[in-house]
Amino acid sequence: MEKFTNRHDAGKLLAAHLQNYKKKPNTIVLALPRGGVPVAYEVAKALSLPLDVFVVRKLGVPGHEELAMGAIATGDTIIINEKIVQDLQVSKQAIEQVLDSEQKELKRREMLYRSDTQFPALKDKTVILVDDGIATGATVRAAIKALRVQKPAEIILAVPVAARPTFDEIAKEVDVFICPLIPLHFYAVGAWYEDFSQTTDNEVSDLLKNANQVKS
Repeated sequence: MEKFTNRHDAGKLLAAHLQNYKKKPNTIVLALPRGGVPVAYEVAKALSLPLDVFVVRKLGVPGHEELAMGAIATGDTIIINEKIVQDLQVSKQAIEQVLDSEQKELKRREMLYRSDTQFPALKDKTVILVDDGIATGATVRAAIKALRVQKPAEIILAVPVAARPTFDEIAKEVDVFICPLIPLHFYAVGAWYEDFSQTTDNEVSDLLKNANQVKS
């Protein structure tokens, strides 16, 4: 299987699979920052659709931060996994501390990426959620749950590459899942890109600015 040259190349290839949504009314492309933004930029450009970011932060269990007890997302959405909280007897105070810390980081990123621009209302809209690839799918799952709260008409998940077991699981959680590359032996998202260098905050801001200038 061939690799994508970089995220922009992956976005152009992904856009070819999304032509049904070109100039579709009430449709928006949402990128998961940071790596999803260059991919989503090319998708939004090719489909003549508005682009925005959907920031998601995991709420890690204190002392076991890699384990998510919930997530927060753009639009003041808070998701708590009650089972994990109860099983590990995480106190209300501990949850509040983690929540406060992650909300600050989420607000920092949103200010950095979108400045004073208000996040668009998603009710009854078609949302095309884009990332640069999916391994375990934890962040994407949190984003889908958070998006459902905002009552969009449908959620289309679009990624260039995904692990087969994750693809099968997440396909049940969205209305449409577009993924041109589902390798049998996945390894890692970066293995499917020739250039998988980290996307910077400045790059995210510049791409959002460029996308919005094109649209306005």
